Amino acid sequence: MSSDRISRRVHTVPASGIRRFFDIAATMPDVISLGVGEPDFITPADIRAAGQYSINHSTAYTSNSGLKELREALAEHLYGRYGVSYDPETELLITVGVSEAMINTGLAILNPGDEVLVPEPCFVAYTASIIFADAKPVFIPTSAADGFQVSAAALEAAITPRTKAILIGFPNNPTGAVMSRERLIEVSKVAERHNLVVISDEIYDRLIYGVDHICFPTLPGMRDRTVLLGGFSK
Repeated sequence: MSSDRISRRVHTVPASGIRRFFDIAATMPDVISLGVGEPDFITPADIRAAGQYSINHSTAYTSNSGLKELREALAEHLYGRYGVSYDPETELLITVGVSEAMINTGLAILNPGDEVLVPEPCFVAYTASIIFADAKPVFIPTSAADGFQVSAAALEAAITPRTKAILIGFPNNPTGAVMSRERLIEVSKVAERHNLVVISDEIYDRLIYGVDHICFPTLPGMRDRTVLLGGFSK
């Protein structure tokens, strides 16, 4: 298909820099990739057996929200791990990974021209998920000198009448940074002052060492202001 048939929306999405590195690495011998958040061990036998059983016995459509049993188990998991309670019938949605969840969230809450504050460095799909919703990513720089922590002052300085949400991802991909509870509370206060939605990508919540992960919706006043994204692939 010729490029003139592709939508302007798609043309505005930058190509993935990570994929470019993969292409370069593929041309070089003896390259060891340390860049993909993908487990390198074989899927446990009981999970493989359950998948095989399902394929052999049932491949029917499920609920648009995902399997009820899975949503109920996820609600139990989140409550047991973080003490945050969600109704599996009305507040949990199963997606094919966090990238789909980000696209769905953008389409659900963003209007054309809305702005989303995005601390960077960040995961490459953040930009695309915002652009696909006809919204605008506004990047907030962070630095190694400060441990890649998000500054409340920097967020405040970037807010305009079009700002609708803050999209954060901690533990962070690609830096590995972890936000302190104090800094997260500062972010939450910015969101509260300006009536912003917080989209919190916490897919790496279990790849963390030496400190505790702070689940953003557990912060005071944030449960009903936060769209929590997570998964089990990491």
